[in-house]
Amino acid sequence: MVKHWRVDREEKYEIVEKWFLKDLEMIDGKEADTDNPYFDMHFHKVYNMEAYSCASKYTFARTLNKLNAMYLKKDFKIVNFDDTYLNDDSFWSSSNRDLLVVMRVCFYASNLLCLSLCRLS
Repeated sequence: MVKHWRVDREEKYEIVEKWFLKDLEMIDGKEADTDNPYFDMHFHKVYNMEAYSCASKYTFARTLNKLNAMYLKKDFKIVNFDDTYLNDDSFWSSSNRDLLVVMRVCFYASNLLCLSLCRLS
């Protein structure tokens, strides 16, 4: 974990705490169905974390998952994350995430519009 602050025009960083991936037992996204930047990392102790954004929380979880798959091949849990955005093999998690998410929202909105315009007999 890095502490960041600014002195005049210079940015300072200080390493506050270090963890090892091999000690990570679980990442808890807390709420998979809301735009929430908070998550917990479970080591021998639970650390409450806040990401810059919900997207950065998912990027962090995907990165840890990839590092684990490459180097440790250890089974740790990633819970309370939307699998659609967590897995790289998903259509919605491609490099054009923003455009694809907008397309998905527009698709649902157009379906709702069509349903609302239909007359009920």
